[in-house]
Amino acid sequence: MSKKVLFFPGQASQYVGMGKDLYETSEDVRHLYKFASSEMDYDIAHLSFQGPAEELKRTRFTQPAILLHSLAVLSIIKNNLTDYDFACGHSLGEYPALAAVGALSFEDAIKAVVKRASLMEEACQKNPSTMAAIMGLNESQIEEVCQKASAKGVVVPANFNSGIQTAISGSFEAVEKACELAKEAGAKRAMLLQVGGAFHSPLMETAKLGMAEFLNSVTVNNPKIPVIANVTAKPVINADEIKKLLVEQITSPVRWSQTMKYLVDSGVDSIIEIGPGKVLTGLAKRDMKPKSSVNLDKLENIEAFTATLA
Repeated sequence: MSKKVLFFPGQASQYVGMGKDLYETSEDVRHLYKFASSEMDYDIAHLSFQGPAEELKRTRFTQPAILLHSLAVLSIIKNNLTDYDFACGHSLGEYPALAAVGALSFEDAIKAVVKRASLMEEACQKNPSTMAAIMGLNESQIEEVCQKASAKGVVVPANFNSGIQTAISGSFEAVEKACELAKEAGAKRAMLLQVGGAFHSPLMETAKLGMAEFLNSVTVNNPKIPVIANVTAKPVINADEIKKLLVEQITSPVRWSQTMKYLVDSGVDSIIEIGPGKVLTGLAKRDMKPKSSVNLDKLENIEAFTATLA
C-alpha cells in the first residue's frame, strides 16, 4: 500500500526572499514572524526577505528563518494536509516536523529553535571548528577515516545524507586530515564546507546542555503521526522520548540515509517537502526513487497542490 511522508529541510536550505509571498498573503503567517522577531529581539522577516545573504547564513538567524518558512507553509495549508503516514526533518527540520504532527505548538517550536540557534552559535564561537563533505565512501569507510584522523583532534560523522554523501564535523586540523584520508580511501570528493562550526559533534556539548535545560520548560505532546528521529532513524511516538532525542541530536549524527531506508522499507513512495528548496527531494530521488514528490516552497506551489487535492 502506498504511503506518504512529509520532509522538512534544515540549515543551508535558506535563500534571500524565502517566505515573502506567504507573509504578504496570510495574517497567520505575519503573526508567526512577529512572534519570532519578538523572541529574537530582531526583525527576522526583514532579513529573510531582504537579506543580506551573508547575515542570513549565520546560525542564529538561519535556523529560525527556515523554521518560519516551513511553519508558514503549514499555516496556509492547514487542514488540507491530512493524508500522510510519517514526518521527518533534517536536523533543524525535526522541529517543524514535530509541529506538523502536533507534538509542539508553532509558538513552542519557534521558542525552541531560537534558543537552539543561539546556543549552537555560542558553541561555535567557543570552539572554532568546521565540517567537510565527503562523496563516494560508505558509512563504515567514513567511520574508519574519522577514527584514524581523530589523532589530530575531534572529528566525527555528522550527517549521513545519502548512501554516498556524508558530512563530517570537528576541529580544523582533524577534519583536514580526515579529508586527506578519505581521498586516499577512494572518495570522489572531500571538501571543507563554509559553516560556522562543528555541528552534530562533541564540540556542541555546551549547546546540548543548554538545550536540555530549556526543553524542560517546553510542553511536548505525543505526536498524532510518527516522526522519524534523526538520532535513531526510527519512529518516535512518545513525548518524553522526543525531548530526549532532541537533546541528543545536538551532538549526534543526522541519520538521514538510514531514515530514507526505513521509509522505503515501510512502503513510502510519495514525498512532500515543506520549506525552502528541494535538497531533501534531491537526495530522495537518488536513494528512495519515489513515485511522486512535491515541493511546497512558494505560494504558487501551495495553490497548485491544494488544487489537486480539491
